[in-house]
Amino acid sequence: MVCERLVHPLGQLDPHHFEGGWALIAGSLNHAPSTEALKLRDSITMFFSNSGEAPDFSYTQINRFGDQCQHLRQNITVEGSAFTFNVGNRFNLTGDFLYTSCPDCVVMRWIVQSSKRRSMDMYLLSRRREVEQKELEEFRHQLNCYGLPTPVVMDPTKESCPEQPESEPTATTEAQVEEKTEEQKA
Repeated sequence: MVCERLVHPLGQLDPHHFEGGWALIAGSLNHAPSTEALKLRDSITMFFSNSGEAPDFSYTQINRFGDQCQHLRQNITVEGSAFTFNVGNRFNLTGDFLYTSCPDCVVMRWIVQSSKRRSMDMYLLSRRREVEQKELEEFRHQLNCYGLPTPVVMDPTKESCPEQPESEPTATTEAQVEEKTEEQKA
């Protein structure tokens, strides 16, 4: 019964609730190289904005590595509680928004498929940099329902990056970051 409630996708998502900035609180991935890449980040902030016509949104993920900020931009389509990232032909990234009792949180379940990888990721995002222990425990229960590993929990004392880059960044994609991580391990 508990898992049935915790893995339930949201109904129709209110786009206005979705817009704005979200701090990554915790993430669990069943792809080890991606988990290691997540651990290298000091903070992650995600911004969603409606690009004019629903269901299309602009998604910006801002990763902090030490004193460096990396801005990754994608388009995302949201229909009901499901979403699809437009990442070209590199890989498929789809998922859905799941139930959470946290009033200022979002739980995203990502399904990543490429020629090299098939994985499920789950992320707890919040308007705050830190959530209450009971909210994090609920997320851990959700991970257990999906058979996902213990989450990587971000350190809320680490600095986050501004929404707008201070100067034009070099374009680095998530795939390039993962490739570098995998090369470093080899």
